[in-house]
Amino acid sequence: MADNLTTTQRQACMKKIRSRNTKPELQLRTALWALGHRYRIRSTLEGKPDIIFPRYRLAIFVDGCFWHGCPIHATKPKSNADYWLPKLERNRARDLGVTAKLASEGWRVHRVWEHEIRQDLTAVVRTVLAIIDDVRHCGIIFKTAD
Repeated sequence: MADNLTTTQRQACMKKIRSRNTKPELQLRTALWALGHRYRIRSTLEGKPDIIFPRYRLAIFVDGCFWHGCPIHATKPKSNADYWLPKLERNRARDLGVTAKLASEGWRVHRVWEHEIRQDLTAVVRTVLAIIDDVRHCGIIFKTAD
């Protein structure tokens, strides 16, 4: 199927897509902050996690269904497939590598699909709090330079 937009129009549309501070990320951050959980959003960590709890060595990624290949909602691009299919596969491979690297450095990595936040934000927040609680019960608290 041919694209209905010109190359210039398509580029303008694609530039508007956020890679940071997406609506699902902001919803999760707001919910955690409202419950009194303080986090960081900037770090030098591999993969640039969306939410970081340095004290608990917890890195959270909010993955977009299209960009990261959600098994439920990912769609195959109808135009320019020769570009997009390898690009999306590289994204998935990069995600696996980032998760493995952070885990090898002692970080817990939790990945959340954007649709999970849209469907049940409360359940996602409960999961994050359960991970934090698990770290607390293990008695592992890391000193941070904050």
